[in-house]
Amino acid sequence: MTVDNLSPGTATSATDDITPAPARQLRTRGGSRSRRGISGWIVLLIIAAAALLMIFPFWIAIINGFKPAADYIQDGPISLPSQLDFSALVDFWRGVDFNRKLLNSVAISGSVALIAAVLSLLSAFAIGIGRIKGRVWILAVFMVAFTIPQEALVYPLFVLTRDLGLYDTLAGVIIILAVLQSAFGTYMLSSVLGAFPKEMLEAARLDGANRRQILGRIVLPLTRPTLSVLVTFFFIWTWNDFFLPLILLPSADNQTVSVALGALSGQYTSDPTALAAASLAGILPALVFFLIFQRTLMRGVNLGAVK
Repeated sequence: MTVDNLSPGTATSATDDITPAPARQLRTRGGSRSRRGISGWIVLLIIAAAALLMIFPFWIAIINGFKPAADYIQDGPISLPSQLDFSALVDFWRGVDFNRKLLNSVAISGSVALIAAVLSLLSAFAIGIGRIKGRVWILAVFMVAFTIPQEALVYPLFVLTRDLGLYDTLAGVIIILAVLQSAFGTYMLSSVLGAFPKEMLEAARLDGANRRQILGRIVLPLTRPTLSVLVTFFFIWTWNDFFLPLILLPSADNQTVSVALGALSGQYTSDPTALAAASLAGILPALVFFLIFQRTLMRGVNLGAVK
């Protein structure tokens, strides 16, 4: 059968049949790549829009924190300042003794992050590697513990700190928040250590290593990325915590940054420019901490995903 005796439709189908397989594969791959490219651009636009929505409050705090009060009254909160005015930030810094509040927040957040990470590691080591009895029920208790709202715990914690002489002290808040944060850390690390290679542990025991040496020389180096993630989370969560420091630290000398910010806004009076300057002063330390440790945070998250 020759090509001249074929109809146009038959000739087309014959041409398709004799098309080389690599060419057909290239056309298929090209179409899939174009579809993936379009979907990738859509995802990128959605992420960019979400990022702009998250950055917008921070941008409002910046432009209003350095804006004169007259500009705010005349042009509103979205307009750019006609000149940079640092008076609101300076007045807030001096008025609430922000140096002391900043020192209190750094001391509490840093101590809670380190203590909670150590408690989480020790507890998870006993549950995940030590294989203590009833580990499933213990993990269930830890899971319930970090889901209980602070409002349900505030009265028992108030009575406990008062009876122990820890009320209105930084040590009392550090101990309470470290224990509460370690519940989540224990639950997270237990799942990691539960899948720890048994061959490595058995080899270490055959070499004469005790539990302390296994923890310090084997478990700790391998879980360091996960611990760095927990330390970062614990620090930021404690820095932003408002309710427990408000109840347990009533004196002005022991208050944290979040409590000082909450005291600026009343029911009937508020200064928008001072509030924006105060918010900016409260956000910047946590933002700087996150920027410093973001590489460690991302490395720990990626390493955990690969494992």
